[in-house]
Order: sequence, then C-alpha cells, then structure tokens
Amino acid sequence: ALQVIRKAEQEFSLDPEQIIEKSYHMTTVLQNLLSTVKKNVLENGFSDENEEINFFKTVKPQILGKLIFYNKVFRIEASCPVISGKMHHKHYSTELNLLKQEFKDQFYHTEFYRYYRTGRTEWDHHFFRLGKIDLHEGVNSFVFEIDTQFSTYYDYKVSRIIANELLYNYLLSKIEPDKEQMILFPDGNGSSRDFFWTDSKNALIELIYALHASGSISHGKAGIRKISMVFQLLFRIQLGDVHHAYHRMKDRTDSKSIFLDQLKNSLKQHMEKEL
Repeated sequence: ALQVIRKAEQEFSLDPEQIIEKSYHMTTVLQNLLSTVKKNVLENGFSDENEEINFFKTVKPQILGKLIFYNKVFRIEASCPVISGKMHHKHYSTELNLLKQEFKDQFYHTEFYRYYRTGRTEWDHHFFRLGKIDLHEGVNSFVFEIDTQFSTYYDYKVSRIIANELLYNYLLSKIEPDKEQMILFPDGNGSSRDFFWTDSKNALIELIYALHASGSISHGKAGIRKISMVFQLLFRIQLGDVHHAYHRMKDRTDSKSIFLDQLKNSLKQHMEKEL
C-alpha cells in the first residue's frame, strides 16, 4: 500500500500550477486504495492479533491520513483567491489558525494523543483491535456511523493526527518558505519544493540510526542529533523524539529493521527489472 502511495505521489511535483491537479488525483488514488484494502480485510481478515494491531495503528492510518490531507489541500487550494500578495498570505494563515484550534480542541490534551505520541504499546490491544470500542469513554458521535468490521475508532484518530501534521507543514511552507532552503539549495530556484520525505517518520529514523551505526557520515563522528537535524531540514519534516522511537524499534517482535529490509528488496527488484 505504501509503495502505491509513493508511486502516485511521484507522478506530480508540488509546483503551485499542479497542486490542485495533484491533490485531486491523490484523493482519487487513495480512496480507491482504501476501498481495495478494505475489501481484502473483509474477505481475509488477519492472521493474528499483531497483524491486526499493526494494520489499524500503522497501515490504515497512513492511507487514510494522506487521503484526509490531500482532500484538505485540494479544498484549500481550489478556494485560494489569488496566487500571491496579502490575500494569498491571509488565506493560508486563516487555514493554519483553524488547524491549530482544531488540534488544540480535539487532540492536544487527550490521553490518547499522549499515548500515541510517546510510543506506548500496552493498550494497543484495546485501541487497535476490532470490537473494542468502549462507549463509557465518551467517544465522538461519528463512532456510531463507522464500519465496525473495518474501523477501531482510534485508527481514525491516528489518521487525523498524521493528516494534521502533513497539513501543518504544508501551510507553513506556503506562509513562510523555508529559510533553510537557501542553505540546502543555494541556487535559490525552489528545487526543494518537490523534494520531501513520503514514508513514515519511523522509516526515516531507522535510516538515520543505520547511517550513524555504520559510521557512514563524517567517519562516524556525527551524532544522532546532528544527523537527525540535517535530515529534518532536508526533508522539511519534524521527527519528534528520535531516541524514544529508536527504543520502540528495539522492542519489535518481528524484524527490527523493517524499512532497511524493504529498501534492500526494492533495490533488488529494481535491478532485476533492468536486466
């Protein structure tokens, strides 16, 4: 599913002239992908509890989160009155303020947000398994309309968190073009606009630690914090507590280097296609 998303995102750049077309295209692609994944889940179910938890905590939110994000980008861009100037700036500033207020009202002070953000796992069996919705928790009213065979209620919350983070960074790039761009791309031609990280944050953190452990950067003298800062500036992404994320990786029951394994397989398949 993530490979389908990456391939679709690569078909368009983030040039302002194409963003409406791209966001609409991505909304369609992700909606179809979600329907396909849902059909597969309903027909085949899950092999065990860990697969079910991983799906509702990681896989589905990556699809639904980006679907929400691109749909919002399409709405924001399609309603933008001008392409520059004060009205242009005010349009994005208003949207950013609305996003901040929504985040503050619905997520920031909740126990679940703290649970998810700190990488805890002890309640995953409750949050990310089917049929575990507890009405005593005072869930939002939309829970009565969700498909209980394909939703856990909390997978939607994770999707919203992912979508809000993507939208926050997008709106910031519209209001205040990254100052770091001139440092990373001194040619000043805006080439970083279509250069950004499209996989999960954990995947990038895994790559950062691998580069550090292998001594591939500055003969191994560069620390995690410095390498992390460079990647965050390069890809215009906020990684949060990378050390905590790393310790969660060490606790994985399956492969502890999921992303690196996937990179190896992707390269191997690419080479085989060229033969």
